[in-house]
Amino acid sequence: MMEEVLGQHTLLSTLDGGYCNSLTQYSRFLTREVAIGDVPMGGLNPIRIQSMTTTDTMDTLGTVEQTIRMVNSGCEYVRITAPSMKEAENLANIKKELRLRGYTVPLVADIHFTPNAAEAAARIVEKVRVNPGNYADKKRFENIEYTQQAYQAELERIYKKFTPLVKICKEYGTAMRIGTNHGSLSDRIMSHYGDTPRGMVESAMEFIRMCEDLNYYNLVISMKASNTQVMVQAYRLLVETMVKEGMNYPLHLGVTEAGDGEDGRIKSAVGIGTLLEDGLGDTIRVSLTEDPEFEAPVAKAMALRYEKRTIATVQNERLNPEKKFSFAALPYSPYEYNRRHTTAVQHIGGHHHPIVMLDVSAENLKDPYFLTAVGYKYSAGLDKYNLADQACDMVYLGDQLPSFSFPGNLKQVYNYNTWLLLKDKNNCHPLLSFEEYKTATLKDELLNLVKVDAAGLTEQDFSILKDNVVLVVETSAIHGMAEQRSFFISLMKLNIQLPVIIKRTYPGVKADDLMLYAATDIGALFTDGLGDGIWMDADASVGLPLMNATSFGILQATRTRISKTEYISCPSCGRTLFDLQETTQLIRSRTDHLKGIKIGIMGCIVNGPGEMADADYGYVGTGPDKITLYRGKQVVKKNVNAARALDDLIDLIKEDGNWVEVTA
Repeated sequence: MMEEVLGQHTLLSTLDGGYCNSLTQYSRFLTREVAIGDVPMGGLNPIRIQSMTTTDTMDTLGTVEQTIRMVNSGCEYVRITAPSMKEAENLANIKKELRLRGYTVPLVADIHFTPNAAEAAARIVEKVRVNPGNYADKKRFENIEYTQQAYQAELERIYKKFTPLVKICKEYGTAMRIGTNHGSLSDRIMSHYGDTPRGMVESAMEFIRMCEDLNYYNLVISMKASNTQVMVQAYRLLVETMVKEGMNYPLHLGVTEAGDGEDGRIKSAVGIGTLLEDGLGDTIRVSLTEDPEFEAPVAKAMALRYEKRTIATVQNERLNPEKKFSFAALPYSPYEYNRRHTTAVQHIGGHHHPIVMLDVSAENLKDPYFLTAVGYKYSAGLDKYNLADQACDMVYLGDQLPSFSFPGNLKQVYNYNTWLLLKDKNNCHPLLSFEEYKTATLKDELLNLVKVDAAGLTEQDFSILKDNVVLVVETSAIHGMAEQRSFFISLMKLNIQLPVIIKRTYPGVKADDLMLYAATDIGALFTDGLGDGIWMDADASVGLPLMNATSFGILQATRTRISKTEYISCPSCGRTLFDLQETTQLIRSRTDHLKGIKIGIMGCIVNGPGEMADADYGYVGTGPDKITLYRGKQVVKKNVNAARALDDLIDLIKEDGNWVEVTA
């Protein structure tokens, strides 16, 4: 069995410049095993789960109690902030108390600006995290012109500053995470590479090379961002770069400032899940603006899915073993976002945003009020519908006919034989199997949806399809994302520009898992610019509201269709200067109608202007009861009293002409 497992865990060096072992079947990328206390990471170990405390690190008992709750919820590593020497030194008291209570969970010290705190912590805990962007480097949003000689001089300065920590880690057997964040790239990196995934990778690689020069290899690497596209691209580039240089360090996966509730879970699953699908990732931290013990179960649910993808199930896939795609011949770049070019059919494909389609065939089609669940609120007195921002675009009715008039901009889809019998076909379109399409004598002049299996069509089959067709691609494969991706690759290679709706069905999957699975399976494709619509199907118990919200949430998280306000909200830690959960909900309650606006809510200056990266506005804790407001990365108002800060934020949005009044 071990030989079989090793066969599924191979290095990329045999591939032609790719970022994963295979584009067509699940195969985990084999990384170096790193010792972290008594819980090793990487190699053949399972995907590890971790989170971060939110207590004040100087509150020893409070931090211990929270750590225990986190361990009991599934955390295998616990990270604690150490912003200064006093917190770093207090880690010894926290660790001692945990050990006295029988908890041996490895502790990780989170370090940003203070090398001396990192050096102290490295003597106490099992792992330290350093951020290359602000550890011995500078972040002042300055554009600096460097000569090659000046750039090298800066690296040598950082090397001298960084070396003591590396030597301490070697002496004490302490692991290190080199954790690059999109929003905290140094001015040096920004000036040289720009605000790019490549800049993130090079920021980490500089520190990795320094470690290797000092013969230190107990490393874990991360490439976090709040933008899922940037995050995915950066990790892929990192793996490609490491492999070229003969490295295979374990990967810590996470989406920074994902937010809370359904939005935070969907956004995390899009970013983390896209990479897990391709076998990348050795530990997961889901960053939610909630108590940390709620993060681990979400991460565990994602990781468990891949533990279940055993070699036996992979071997039973319906994937054609000869249907391999080399990275050199990929018809799209996995390192930058470009939407697949299609010819629009009605409102699907082309320049139109991706659509959301839902199955309503099991609903009470005598009651127009059920459409409220999918974004159409019916007013009986006026006999009209009010549309929400998240109003779905198409509904499937199968063979069921409604007894009331549907909204004019909600397209209805019927099974082909039922559609044929409709007296009024206005705004109604057929769904055909591929066999029905081939033999049909009457088709819709405007739009025909054709169901196809992702593994089922040949090049000759594709040639039959005409310009008024939208494909609905389905899969029943265990590694269905890869099978559907292969379908898109085939379309692109054949230059077939028909729009495609991605359909996934989740029988027997509960609501919480459905959000994570769908965000992974469908979000991974949209992250690469593949797909013109979503059609999710699940048990009736999941409910239409969740299906609709999840579909729009996936498009929002992949930045392919913005339908609501986006909150880039940090998960809180011991540095936080206000109650993040309460404040986030308060800000949300007054601004969640501002469609397309991104608001960063950061608990401290460490997670301030940098970490919120591409937010339109920022609300950042800068002292007890003090808030600093940002427009983009520029400070607008400093040290605003917290009681007044939200009103001032709204005034700032109004000043920029971005405010709209709430409509009933």
